[in-house]
Amino acid sequence: MSPQQPPPDQPVLAKRKASSVLSSIDSDTLSKKDGSDVKTIQVRADDLCDAEPATFSFTNFLFRRSTYKPVDLDAVSTRRSVYDDPKLAQYYWPKPEYENLHRFDPNARWTFREERALVRKIDWRVMLWAAISFSALNLDRGNLSHANTDNFLPDLGMDTNDFNLGNSIFRLAFLSAELPSQLVSKKLGPDVWIPIQMCIWSIITIGQFWLSGRTSFLVCRALLGFCQGGFIPDLVLYLSYFYTKFELPFRLALFWLSADVCGILASFLSYGVLHMRGILGRAGWRWLFLVEGCITLIIGLATFFMMPPSPTQTKTWFRPNGWFTEREETIATSRVLRDDPTKGDMHNREGLTVKRIWQALCDYDMWPLYIIGLTFSIPPAPVGQYLTLSLRELGFGTFTTNLLGIPATIGSMITMITITLISEAIHQRTLVAMSETVWILPFIIALYTLPDFPNPWVFYVLSLLLLMYPYSHAIQVAWCSRNSGAVAARTVSASLYNMFVQTSSIVSANIYRKDDAPRYRRGNRILMGVAAFNLVILYPGTRMYYIWRNKQRDKIWNAMTEDEKVNYLATTKDVGNRRLDFRFAY
Repeated sequence: MSPQQPPPDQPVLAKRKASSVLSSIDSDTLSKKDGSDVKTIQVRADDLCDAEPATFSFTNFLFRRSTYKPVDLDAVSTRRSVYDDPKLAQYYWPKPEYENLHRFDPNARWTFREERALVRKIDWRVMLWAAISFSALNLDRGNLSHANTDNFLPDLGMDTNDFNLGNSIFRLAFLSAELPSQLVSKKLGPDVWIPIQMCIWSIITIGQFWLSGRTSFLVCRALLGFCQGGFIPDLVLYLSYFYTKFELPFRLALFWLSADVCGILASFLSYGVLHMRGILGRAGWRWLFLVEGCITLIIGLATFFMMPPSPTQTKTWFRPNGWFTEREETIATSRVLRDDPTKGDMHNREGLTVKRIWQALCDYDMWPLYIIGLTFSIPPAPVGQYLTLSLRELGFGTFTTNLLGIPATIGSMITMITITLISEAIHQRTLVAMSETVWILPFIIALYTLPDFPNPWVFYVLSLLLLMYPYSHAIQVAWCSRNSGAVAARTVSASLYNMFVQTSSIVSANIYRKDDAPRYRRGNRILMGVAAFNLVILYPGTRMYYIWRNKQRDKIWNAMTEDEKVNYLATTKDVGNRRLDFRFAY
């Protein structure tokens, strides 16, 4: 965040008087930047919480519950920040255009009871609908796999190479729309752009009811990819308006958990809808596209009414009382800015300039995370994409195949939540994210060693265990957001990271080829090589790089005097993670 001068009508914290613990109240002076007025208020000198939020531990919860110390819910939970330092506060002040500025109060104090109640309200009103919206995306993204169990390819005169091409075109269109979608979202606001996207792609999904062959299939895949691109970074950016960096990773895990829940429900829905084969002379997969498209269209229309622009903008003609009280709006705004002052450097309807986009693109400190996004999901992807086709080839029926995919989804839900909680508990990202590759590699090796015509149940069990892998995507999305360091950089980096993830999907969609069937030994050798690269080189190298960068910053920053630090903050043109006082997470 670039240094900001507070607007003329905003106070700047002056230096607090020294006080003892017994003297809990001091008279502090706040003066306007232009010096035209002086205002005296009463604030506590010892009323800030310096401790980081306690992380949840399953081990302690199950076996050492006595180690938990009850929190005094009526104690102040406001954590110390740069706004409590009179020399630094003015350089982190939100821009005058920041939409929540009228509720930002650096002197506000709130209790654990108030903050927990507010976060619960945000979870139920904001996070829940974001999860439902994300589920709608995955309902339409995953229906092709279910359609494949109902002779989708033979009905359209296509083979698995056409299926691969369709997936590649979808991913290519998806990633090409990532950055343009983010630019539109930043200008219109994610609360406007997200429901527009949902309604457009739902109509295209419904249109797949009338697919006539290879050409129409490929056109629809391209249109769907282009309309859905940017949706995930948009939602992540939107959630960052409401949550702190301590809260966001676990919410993102719940975010992707909702996709798994949707996958389970979609399997049962597909089981029922595919029985409609023959109605009006139409195949079951056609009815599947129609029904699921109508469901997501309804969710998309409802989203126009369920996504307020920000914590202070929940009141509208159809919601005259809003979701939050004035006190809750003050807490919601102040706690997020205390946690990350960079969130006040842009309005939520402010577009990105070409200069800021270029700065984000040239941010080489983010490149290791982009490379992780490119390679981490390649090893398990072909196995998951081809599971339904492989099970059909091994003799499982249409409806049995749909149901056999459910256990893998449930297992993945459990492992993903587990590693996310572990990541929060030990404050590690690289080492925990590596667990995905550690899990996957032995099962890829096992699949590689199977004979050409294996026992169907042996193949299924190995594939099932592989697909229960702990998905590290939620950790890495939050990691990317954390290391961006500014709203503008965060907007672009989220798109770039997801573009690399989609590129990996294009690569993985072409690893299993028709001439390598049925066991895809060549493809599995490639998957083993990528997994080994991730495990031995990429993740450890990323961790060492960020440790090295932080040591570089520490050496320079710690050698500066207090006056030199203040002068740097007042004069620097560095923004986001380019600032000397920024430290990378790893």
